[in-house]
Amino acid sequence: MVKATKVKEISCTMPNRIGLLSEITTAISGEKVNITAICAYAMETTAFFLLTTDSNTKAKKALAPLGVVIEEREVVEVEMPNKAGELQKVSKRIADACIDIQYMYGTSRGGKTATCVFKTADDKKAIKVINK
Repeated sequence: MVKATKVKEISCTMPNRIGLLSEITTAISGEKVNITAICAYAMETTAFFLLTTDSNTKAKKALAPLGVVIEEREVVEVEMPNKAGELQKVSKRIADACIDIQYMYGTSRGGKTATCVFKTADDKKAIKVINK
């Protein structure tokens, strides 16, 4: 069974440096916040972090002293069976509804389900077509 829900994602940017992921995760875990999904990468000299957590309010408070630029946006979190073809089915539903996927990240390592986070041009419509 595929289930799509709306969640809030925190995005952070700051100058890249060695140990930055450790600093970010130390700050967040220090507030007893669980990171439920993460995408982190650097382009040139800038580091980018996309996070969903069990408490964005606490996570943003924890990150503020680090001087990161923080934004929060709605994204679509999709839980699906962890088996071949499931991501294809979800992405086809989104494509068939003429919705642009701006980015996505996820994992399916172990367990019976996989979780992916999508940012689309129309998250409300994406949730509706995924949950059909």
